[in-house]
Amino acid sequence: MDQDIPKPKRNKNTQNSSNECSLLPGLPNHLAQLCLTRIQPSTLYFVCRSWRRLIYSPSFPPFFALYAILSPPPPHYNCNSSIEFYSLDPLSNNWTSLPPPPSDPPLHLLRRHPSFLSRKIPIQSLSVSGSLVLVAATNYNFTPALPRPLVFRPLSNNWSFGPPLAEPRRWCATGTVGGKVYVASGIGSNYRGDLARSMEEWDMKKKKEASSSWVKKAGLKDGRFSRDAVEAIGYRGKLWMVNVKGNARKEGAVYDVENDTWQDMPRGMIGGWNGPAAASINDDDDNDHDHDVMYVVDESRGVLSKYDDENDCWEMVVESDVLREAEQVCAGRGRVCVVCANEKRIAVVDVVAPQPRIWVVEPPPMLQVVAVHILPRMCRSE
Repeated sequence: MDQDIPKPKRNKNTQNSSNECSLLPGLPNHLAQLCLTRIQPSTLYFVCRSWRRLIYSPSFPPFFALYAILSPPPPHYNCNSSIEFYSLDPLSNNWTSLPPPPSDPPLHLLRRHPSFLSRKIPIQSLSVSGSLVLVAATNYNFTPALPRPLVFRPLSNNWSFGPPLAEPRRWCATGTVGGKVYVASGIGSNYRGDLARSMEEWDMKKKKEASSSWVKKAGLKDGRFSRDAVEAIGYRGKLWMVNVKGNARKEGAVYDVENDTWQDMPRGMIGGWNGPAAASINDDDDNDHDHDVMYVVDESRGVLSKYDDENDCWEMVVESDVLREAEQVCAGRGRVCVVCANEKRIAVVDVVAPQPRIWVVEPPPMLQVVAVHILPRMCRSE
């Protein structure tokens, strides 16, 4: 995934020493690294082993990779099946499993129930400030599986827990704006009207997760967003959501993060929202929304479109049979990645090319794709 490469941080790992191989003959390694950061990682990867090790080190500006939440397909799914987490390295084109999540408490996320394997139980996740965040899911007792968010940070290769939710929930609306996580509506063990109208915010920019907490925000006027797992798309400093998926008649709502108020969704936006949606935003500046772009994939027609704010309409980017049966979308770094074909493949669209290009990524063997995210690559040990 292409990106502007910032200057590296100088630390003891990049200093030249007698037992460290030289990156560029005649230069200390910290100066050599300054030179090498001007070259694309895809070029450095194929030159030599020392440069390949460098681009995966904590001191080198990270390139971006595709992350996937995966589940066994129905014929192989049972109560002992577990959700798996993988990353696809864009340089080697290899899938690598993430470190296992914490085992205390054990993680039990239900994707399918043996009594009705055709029904997919939602597992709701977000990419927030360079981290993968699992926000809501269901366990085998049909109660909320995540009393607090589970966070994976690629640059440190570790998992951690966020603060406990005041009201753990599932089948809810989840989204992120400016490094903050939002959870709205949904149900707990059973439906409750007050929970279905409530909303909470967690600021992930507060470094010490133990000292942070969820904060109550302005509630919805009714519980219409508790019917399904809802994507609340962070776009231009607001959260945008519709209450049902696909081409069914739907209602929309917009949450203004700065003013803590709810607004109606523009008619043109809701009229063309016929499938999964995502937004490509400026990850480097939470206040710069000039280049934000919202995308939607029409799951029945296989059409990728982007929203035109000025004219309140959707403009077609590309149409392809490959994009049919779209179920989840992520966007960033000039790419739109679409989980489609009943979770059997990932279609990647280069949306910055003069003519959009599409190629297909196959998941690891014997696994289907629940969700994908674009995040910094994982660091590797020397």
